Amino acid sequence: MPASRADLMARFSQLGIETETREHAPAFTVDQARDLRGTIPGGHCKNLFLKDEKGAVWLIVCLEDARIDLKAAPAKIGSKRLTFGKPELLMELLGVEPGSVTPFGLINDTGNRITVILEERMMRENLLNYHPLSNDATTTIAAGDLLAFIRSCGHEPRIVALAAP
Repeated sequence: MPASRADLMARFSQLGIETETREHAPAFTVDQARDLRGTIPGGHCKNLFLKDEKGAVWLIVCLEDARIDLKAAPAKIGSKRLTFGKPELLMELLGVEPGSVTPFGLINDTGNRITVILEERMMRENLLNYHPLSNDATTTIAAGDLLAFIRSCGHEPRIVALAAP
């Protein structure tokens, strides 16, 4: 059974991480999220759940307006050719549905199958925003606390410049 939002918030509390979560109607795309979020401060982000031709699974996390070239990314991150992961694999590893992909889902990747790539430009933001395991809310977290959370899940994220300037 995947972790719930309550489990996620408990993990934040255990780590001494302060977050703020705002409820809103479900947002399945970046455009819908822009319309729903109002004036939530910080960088708003998107997440690419990818698989390469060797079966390795990747989570690229970047600012919502970042343009990631999936043909050029493998050379920068050390993967093979990338394609989007199937919804079944997304649920198995991150415990979320399409439209709710979030680095917070790493709480469910207990087998550490996912390689986490954080886009360098995103990590320059003080505050970052992600879905708290479902797309009907937005949780704001400090960039340094995001790193601490990801590491608490057993992952060592790599910060890579991937977005086109």
